[in-house]
Amino acid sequence: MASKHMINESGERPVNEPLASEKIVSDRKIFFLDLKENNRGRFLKITEDVGGRRDTIMLPAAAFRDFADALDRLIELEGGI
Repeated sequence: MASKHMINESGERPVNEPLASEKIVSDRKIFFLDLKENNRGRFLKITEDVGGRRDTIMLPAAAFRDFADALDRLIELEGGI
């Protein structure tokens, strides 16, 4: 799913709406990645939905690069899937 930017007719993003979103479907799981912002800064909200059961983690923007680097290392170990 391509990123979608939530902007209303007045050119503003509604309160609590993501700045951008992505959706990944893998087998019976759905992952939602929402880039959001609050008074403490930007963060990534990652939600896993499995048959209606949802688990969520919040990743602060300051950790994005470390998270991506760790994911890259794990992908390499897995054979570059």
